Amino acid sequence: MGLLGGFGARLYSGQSAINFVGRRRTWYIMSAVILLVAIAALLIRGLNLGVEFKGGAVYTVTNPTCSVIDARESTADVLGSTPTVTETGAGLIRVQTEPLDQATSLQVIDALSQTCGVSAEAVSVQLVGPTWGQEITSKALQALVVFLVLVTIFLSIYFEWRMAVAALVALAHDVVITVGIYALVGLQVTPATVIGVLTILGYSLYDTVVVFDKVKEDTRGITAQSMLTYGEVANRSVNQMLIRSINTSITSLLPVLAIIVVGAGLLGAGTLLDLAVALAIGMAAGTYSSIFIATPFLVQFKEREPDIKSLAVRVHARRAGQARSAKSRPESDDGEDEGSDEDASPSAPSAPALSDETTIIAGPRTQPRRQPRAKRNGPK
Repeated sequence: MGLLGGFGARLYSGQSAINFVGRRRTWYIMSAVILLVAIAALLIRGLNLGVEFKGGAVYTVTNPTCSVIDARESTADVLGSTPTVTETGAGLIRVQTEPLDQATSLQVIDALSQTCGVSAEAVSVQLVGPTWGQEITSKALQALVVFLVLVTIFLSIYFEWRMAVAALVALAHDVVITVGIYALVGLQVTPATVIGVLTILGYSLYDTVVVFDKVKEDTRGITAQSMLTYGEVANRSVNQMLIRSINTSITSLLPVLAIIVVGAGLLGAGTLLDLAVALAIGMAAGTYSSIFIATPFLVQFKEREPDIKSLAVRVHARRAGQARSAKSRPESDDGEDEGSDEDASPSAPSAPALSDETTIIAGPRTQPRRQPRAKRNGPK
């Protein structure tokens, strides 16, 4: 932590810097590759929707003596397809299948009771229709639209519309990556997953707003100077907020990882896994996008403004003039040294520096001559 703190202090003071804005094409290419993989997974593999969304039957076995693999194989022999079988933290085995007719459902119950060594009464059945899942999806989409509209209005008022657009681009980036990883890995999408995705929207925007607030503070009145461009000041702001973003992400991810490892891994709580995985992926993507996507995209957007273009021209012209001056200075210094050896005394004091407004009038001294004493005293 001491090493990280020292590095963060150098970033904040400007002694060290990572060129996030200048290398934005590199980050864009990296994000484009990740997004293409995510979109391809969505189109090819699709989402593994839970029974709550596509409808079906859920068989729960109480006090089983069989394993998850045994229950899956026995059910697959009856259905001809592989069902989704999980073990809950209470030691129950949960089997999810597609919608079945009554005869096939009885066969599944009989197969589970024989395989798991329980009576048929110990196998409960819950039928879930697809209508409930459609209602959940509809409500989630409505909440998402309202959320995006309100966020856009807030960011446009507090910052400006360009920052609002950049924040929404980073937000879409995070959601697509999260959903794409679910499709790529084959994780089941449940109502808890939807809650997790909606939650990461707020987290992603929080991290982006923190960075944008620093950019807004540092770039206020930037066109009144000609030392730094908008992109350079924004890049400095991102570097100053980098350690804070990393620390916030770590402290947020630790409890989520604990849920994944302890809750889902050791206790077998599948619902916790659905929620925690979405949160973990979204938090990591949100931290990445606020630094590598949102701010570079904002700078690219702002550089199209006439004032920012004029500022960049002035900065580059000033630096070019300084470079030419630095290049010609050694020659002029050598010439002055040669002349001073011939004309000036080594001990002669140097002339004081004069400002641009100082005016020197050359010519003879015109002080009036003093009259003789007799004329001053007058006639006696």
